[in-house]
Amino acid sequence: MLINKADNVEIKVETGHKYAACDIKAGENVIKYGQPIGHATCDIQKGEHVHTHNLKTNLSGKIEYTYTPYTGADEKIDTDLTFMGYVRENGDVGIRNDIWIVNTVGCVNKVAEALAKRTGAKFFAHPFGCSQLGDDQLTTQKILKGMVNHPNAGGVLVLGLGCENNNIGEFKKILGTWDENRVKFLNTQDCEDEIAEGEKLIGELKAYADTFKRTPVPVSKLKIGLKCGGSDGLSGITANPLVGRLCDRLTSYGGSCVLTEVPEMFGAEHLLMQRSESEEVFDKAVKLINNFKDYYTRHNQVIYENPSPGNKEGGITTLEEKSLGCVQKGGLSKVVDVLDYGDKLTKNGLSLLNGPGNDIVACTNLMAVGVHIILFTTGRGTPLGTAVPTVKIATNHDLAVRKANWIDFDASPLLERDLTDEILEYVIAVANGEKTKNEIHGYEEISIFKDGVTL
Repeated sequence: MLINKADNVEIKVETGHKYAACDIKAGENVIKYGQPIGHATCDIQKGEHVHTHNLKTNLSGKIEYTYTPYTGADEKIDTDLTFMGYVRENGDVGIRNDIWIVNTVGCVNKVAEALAKRTGAKFFAHPFGCSQLGDDQLTTQKILKGMVNHPNAGGVLVLGLGCENNNIGEFKKILGTWDENRVKFLNTQDCEDEIAEGEKLIGELKAYADTFKRTPVPVSKLKIGLKCGGSDGLSGITANPLVGRLCDRLTSYGGSCVLTEVPEMFGAEHLLMQRSESEEVFDKAVKLINNFKDYYTRHNQVIYENPSPGNKEGGITTLEEKSLGCVQKGGLSKVVDVLDYGDKLTKNGLSLLNGPGNDIVACTNLMAVGVHIILFTTGRGTPLGTAVPTVKIATNHDLAVRKANWIDFDASPLLERDLTDEILEYVIAVANGEKTKNEIHGYEEISIFKDGVTL
């Protein structure tokens, strides 16, 4: 299969691996998706397997970027499409009405777990909130703030210990204002029986959450996170392009999508930057990329060593190749904003979000900015999910059948027919309450990005 007429490699659909479509000389660029994915390290004959033994990245160091005004189409489509959501008192919309226990510190993880077992509330263990300083602690606080404010939670119990750096008093300074009916606080050091007190507060939160009922909401209110993990050679051919089409459709309806995994933009970031709606957004995108490269070099790591062993086994060789497949999840939508950890998603359209490619950290970051659902494409499979419905989209039919307990949607038929209407219909069903596999099995976790000293 030749993806783009400019390519000099073709893909074996059964495996996702690359084979030379013509003779390629040593030093010559290898082209896939119509873009260079590295250079040949030796002469490659037509029909020969192209992979780590004869292909190497072209990437090195930082790059100078030049802003050019966006001239692409900005398609807007009027639609009466709706989903059944919970409209909160502040105007936000949720697609779930759960009670969440949000810990200020990892020391109370087991208390949260005990309360969850007794009450049916959801808890999300993490090891952070103490022994952190400066921006590292602030990142933790901003992620937890995003959780507390997430509209999928009908009520939230903020659970603290009392002596931690991120104690409830300090956390409230970051949290700002809150609805006292929807958010309750409990310092476990301050009461004789934290389980009894926690059950009481969760009971009050449940009573409040029960006052909300599903009502029709315009699809323009829907917010979708875009993620890939356990990628293979078909990720950029089936699942990621399908998600890209869904992104374009949803943003044309006035909805919002968020693309993250900054290291998996390296080598394809120019394609995103040239779609910036303004020079201000372009400058923020450049800063996003360069700051993450600085993060690598600050820790004496090679910037462009990214594809995992599983990626390589699945046919992905270089970071350019991985990134060019990864960014297809953003379709051709205009980039309207660039977000940092814990920022609130406010603009309709496609936004970029700071953060690593690590699956659970990236999903947590997406949840914390306020997405309702995460579309997670995978070629090798993963059970992972976070606090919001995490839809697993298989790149190949074998995975969809073999790991049916993980996979929610099979993107492999995209090779034969358009699936945009089908994936949109499924997303609306999830918004209306249909449970994803991660929800059914209770695979709901968080992990917070850490970059700082631990005391």
